[in-house]
Amino acid sequence: MTDRTAAVTRETAETDVEVTLDLDGDGESTVDTGVAFFDHMLASFAKHGLFDLTARCDGDLEVDDHHTVEDVGIALGTAFDEAVGEKRGIERFADRRVPLDEAVAAVVVDVSGRAVYEFDGEFSQREVGGLTSQMAAHFWRSFATNAELTLHCEVTGENAHHEVEALFKGVARALDDATRVDERRAGETPSTKGDL
Repeated sequence: MTDRTAAVTRETAETDVEVTLDLDGDGESTVDTGVAFFDHMLASFAKHGLFDLTARCDGDLEVDDHHTVEDVGIALGTAFDEAVGEKRGIERFADRRVPLDEAVAAVVVDVSGRAVYEFDGEFSQREVGGLTSQMAAHFWRSFATNAELTLHCEVTGENAHHEVEALFKGVARALDDATRVDERRAGETPSTKGDL
């Protein structure tokens, strides 16, 4: 199997982001975005997807968390797209339901080359540990758009910490499933078009 890694930097007037991603890792992560709960979610994403991840962001947190979360999503999505490459032999589709106490996240993904994102649900509290809860949904929009994949997410629950964490774990597990290489495909692209 080829090396499925990527390193992406993104620098704007609002943020300075560096991300590295290894799709075939051990779940190790080093994360520092300045938003404590967001760091925890990115580490959880790496752990449950078995991705090796480094993510650093120096953002304008004096404004709010929006630019930091969005730009890390853009950089991580770009890194995912680069790491998965031509998508030869991958499973392509996956769906996962992940509970965390009373909360449940349902995630369906198609590593399709077509950026589509749908989110259904509301977060029970406005903020968790410096992360505006709604930014969790926006993060995955930024990720899906730049990863060029179709991502449908749904969340229910009573506690925003649990809802957001179930969402990150659900996406991680679905992406791990979808990017696994199926040896029966003999390196072919999983599409009747021959290309994704």
